[in-house]
Amino acid sequence: MSADDPRRLSRAQRMPIVNGILAFVLLIVIVQLWLLTATVNAYLGGDTDVALPAFGASVLCLALNAGLLGYLRRLD
Repeated sequence: MSADDPRRLSRAQRMPIVNGILAFVLLIVIVQLWLLTATVNAYLGGDTDVALPAFGASVLCLALNAGLLGYLRRLD
């Protein structure tokens, strides 16, 4: 979009979107930290079968955060 495009959002219109994305990123990071803690606890307790699914879930969280970052870059 060009600078004179009427569809371009103003800074005041973008801030709620940025704050919402930040809230989702924080939520996903908290889920990842919980996932890491639960996985390490299970692994140290002898349950080694949980490591691979937890790795997959963590990669999914990373992909979600990367997607949100990409959306944020396209927004500006």
